[in-house]
Amino acid sequence: MSSVVATFICCFGIVGLFWLDRQRHAGPSLALWIPQLWFILACSRPLGNWLNLGTEVDVSAASRQISEGSSIDRAVSTALIVLGAIVLFNRRRTLTRNMTNYRPILLFLIYCMISLTWSDFPNIAFKRLIRESGNLIMIAVMWTEARPLIALKTLLARTAYTLIPLSILFCKYYSFGRQYGLWTGDATYTGVTDDKNALGAICLICGVASMWHLLAWFDDRRHQPRRPQHETVQIVILGMVIYLLVIAHSVTAVSCAVLAAAVLFALRLRIITGTRPMVHLVMLTTIAIPVAIALVGVSPGILEAMGRDSTLTERTLIWSSVINLVPNQWVGTGYGSFWLGQRLDAMITNVTHTWVPNQAHNGYLEIFANLGWIGVTLLGVVVLWGYVKVIRAWRRKAEASDLMIAYFVIGVISNISEASFFRNAIPVWLFFMIAVTMPLVKEERSSDEVSKSVRSAYQVATRVAESAWGA
Repeated sequence: MSSVVATFICCFGIVGLFWLDRQRHAGPSLALWIPQLWFILACSRPLGNWLNLGTEVDVSAASRQISEGSSIDRAVSTALIVLGAIVLFNRRRTLTRNMTNYRPILLFLIYCMISLTWSDFPNIAFKRLIRESGNLIMIAVMWTEARPLIALKTLLARTAYTLIPLSILFCKYYSFGRQYGLWTGDATYTGVTDDKNALGAICLICGVASMWHLLAWFDDRRHQPRRPQHETVQIVILGMVIYLLVIAHSVTAVSCAVLAAAVLFALRLRIITGTRPMVHLVMLTTIAIPVAIALVGVSPGILEAMGRDSTLTERTLIWSSVINLVPNQWVGTGYGSFWLGQRLDAMITNVTHTWVPNQAHNGYLEIFANLGWIGVTLLGVVVLWGYVKVIRAWRRKAEASDLMIAYFVIGVISNISEASFFRNAIPVWLFFMIAVTMPLVKEERSSDEVSKSVRSAYQVATRVAESAWGA
């Protein structure tokens, strides 16, 4: 099949997914397209990379790109941030009511701003911090929608129904959708992203969402209009995600997907829902398993079965070098400043040699390198706050609270081997933030159910009026 025919079929399939999953209730406002564009760009290649497909970049150019960034990406990000800020200003009453949901993250960002005073590259770090604040602005725009859960589902649907099919198309029919090893020549599939782990991350996020949809419909026995069509769409997306995870061979994404699925299933067991401490045991066990295997070295055979060695594909070598290069263990190098200048040159020369690293491949170590033990402590506050929040929402039976727990677990676990905490344009971090900032909203019913309730209320009011008139 030619790439042109495959592209036509893919576009037709994307339109079909949206058509099958169309909703009868009122959708979100047009303002949701601001965070939607932000999320799509974060879950795929930067816009500057899309405009330079096929251009070969050497190591020195890649190093310079990390330091300077892309003017196109910066302009687009700035425009979206300004538009998002305008929307939040118009919704300031709703934002003020929900401000407590953002306090731990705001506290962390304030410390990041202070850390610029001891950064070697304050100008670059400041630009990165502005973009990081854009993440919070986009999430706040989504949560201040009139129907926030509908906004969340819409954002997830638009992201999954476009990026997942396009990733399959690019992996199979376009050269920029795959890379080849420098020494072995083996193909590595990247899809709409520029890295196999990034492809695994969006598959993880979208796959867990589809699984959650299917489990929620299985739990809800009520008749729902167009339910078979909606279920078909989620099954198709889940099948595509599984296929991409297999060819991408992202061990982190597969491991997190298995554990997140186990959490979603466990939260539906009576022994978990009926016994208050059991949910804490489930969470502790889910997090302890990857920690024991990856960091403590328990059962090395599992690592070998997943295609990893005792160094986690040389991650432990990076970790030890990062620790040695941190100038101050209490405050670090300053926000977003570690992978710049002489430290980056030293990592390329002594550790990676042929590729340019931009993270420590451990989120907790990444925070330590940039912000020291103070930053790690504040990160602990964010994680602990988020944990209490998602568990409390689940106990109150808030809709999508189990999905938020799954995203929370993914964020905590994935940062063992990948760095995403407070890093720009990282899908796992964005959805972790969504989980820990979720407002406590009641279940949002469909328009059919709402109209039935309105009609029932009208009938009751009419009968009361007739009785009063007759009296």
